[in-house]
Parts: sequence; structure tokens; C-alpha cells
Amino acid sequence: MRHLPRLPRSRRWPVAAALSLLALVLAGGCGNPAGVDGDLTDGWAAIGVPAGFTPAAQTCHLANFATFGARSTYEEVDCKLKHRTETVYVGTYPSPAAEAPDPPAPDSAGARAAYRDCDARTTAYVGGPWRTSRLWIGVTQPTRAAWAGGARWYRCEVLVSSSVEDDGGLVQRVGSLRDALKEPVSPLLLTCYRVLLNEDGKIGTMPATPCSAEHNAEFVGIWDAKDLAYPVTGKQWDEFHEGCRSLIASYVGVPDDADLQFRAGVISLPGGDDVWELGDHGVRCYLWLDARTLTASLKGKGGKAMPVQYQ
Repeated sequence: MRHLPRLPRSRRWPVAAALSLLALVLAGGCGNPAGVDGDLTDGWAAIGVPAGFTPAAQTCHLANFATFGARSTYEEVDCKLKHRTETVYVGTYPSPAAEAPDPPAPDSAGARAAYRDCDARTTAYVGGPWRTSRLWIGVTQPTRAAWAGGARWYRCEVLVSSSVEDDGGLVQRVGSLRDALKEPVSPLLLTCYRVLLNEDGKIGTMPATPCSAEHNAEFVGIWDAKDLAYPVTGKQWDEFHEGCRSLIASYVGVPDDADLQFRAGVISLPGGDDVWELGDHGVRCYLWLDARTLTASLKGKGGKAMPVQYQ
């Protein structure tokens, strides 16, 4: 139990004496002084309802991304200076999420709706589909204490990753990400890669490289897995690879038939199971020519550029 500090006895009596004197004045038959009506509060300004903290949109921040945004860690910085995250948009949770006693849980309809909104807002903000680049988005919501105090905002955050293929880390950057993907050739866009295998034949790393340099893999686009479950079993992964193969066929300009699997390998890369739960079912798709080395993009090149591979 928390105890209030006790005042020394020598400091108590002046307060008690003042209160006793006030009681005598009010209880006595003395009239009010001229110009005084006896109401001690009618001249005071009304105390307004306490205003909770609401973050600002289109601002940059020094702090790392966090699911819960405490006021004590909120620190805006000019986007011209080095920073870690950027707030694209600040929205308000609607009913029924707003009436809940706690912030929306990751598997709730309220959390999925906020992520879906941030997805669309970020695409508009950066000037293109953010999944086709090294961008990552997240939703920051009030702490439980702030929620109990009436806060109902959510922040749409975007940041740059050093790599989306090799579990890259957050990149500190200078400059806003507004319209960053509208550049003719944005350095953030996913392009070509050198797939490197481990001794067991599985993919070890796939560092990015310009398509004009030697490479054996290329990003082709985003496949929407719709209502499929997050892949765990081999059969589930096969469904994802089939979806990505159709994108490869369209990207290169070859028939989407049974021969396609002999022309190119495929790498299917969904987001983590955490964002999958939020409704992010976009899968990054890459064509992979394990037996060949390229020095140019295969986009629109057709079957002559991607002949059947004999292994």
C-alpha cells in the first residue's frame, strides 16, 4: 500500500488555525464585505475536459517501430534528418472496436481493419504498391493506459528494410518516403538477385544485385493468396508456387502450362504469420534459373530468353 508523507507537527497548526478561522467567519452573523457575494467559485474559469495525446501524421521519428506507442517515447524529427520510421496517416478506431476495454488484439476485426486502411494509405503515400519494394508497414496503437484514458487513434507506420528476402534490418534514412516509388527507377524497388545455395541444396541467401550484373533470380510481382492458410506443409507451399508461376509466365511472356516448371524455378515469399493474421496475404514472387546466369531482365523477353532447363 502506498502511504502519503506525513507533515511534521510544527507545520500542521497554521493550516488548522486558518481553517478554524474561516469556519468562524462563515458561521458568524457578519455580512459579506461590499462587492462580495459569498460565492467562492463563481469567478473561476471552468476546468475543461483533459485532452489526450494524439500523434501527428506525415511525420518522421527517431524511435524504432512499436506496436504500442507510449507518449514518453514519442519523438518527432524533421524528415531531412536521419530517422527510423515515418507516420503515413493517423486514423481513429470506429465502433465496435472503440467501445472495447482494451486496444484491438492482433486477431480481431478492428486490428485487421486498421491494417487494411494503413495498407491502402501507404500505397497512396509512397506512390506505388509498397510490397514491390523494400518497404515494411506496421500499425501502432495507444498503450492500454492511454486507451483506458480515452485514446482511440492508430498510426500507419512505414520503414525501409535492408532486405525483405534475407530478414534484413531497419535502415535509418534521410528524407521522406512520400512519392518514393514514383521515381523512374526507385532504389527501393525489388529487382534482380543472386541466389546462393547451402550445402544441403536449400537457399541460403539471395542478395540483391542490379539486373545488368550477373544474377540468377528476378522479382516478378505480388500474388494474392486470398483466403489460403499460411503455408506450413509441402502441399500448401505447392499452391503458393503455382500462383507465383502464373505471374512468372505473364511477366516473361511464355505460356502458363506444364512446361513452365522446366523453364524456371520459383521462389514464393509471403510476409510473416503475424501480418498474415492481419489479412496481409500478398506473396512476393521470384523466378529462379538455377542453371543459368543472366545479365539482363527477362521481363517481356519470351521463351527464347528462357529456354527449357535440363538438369
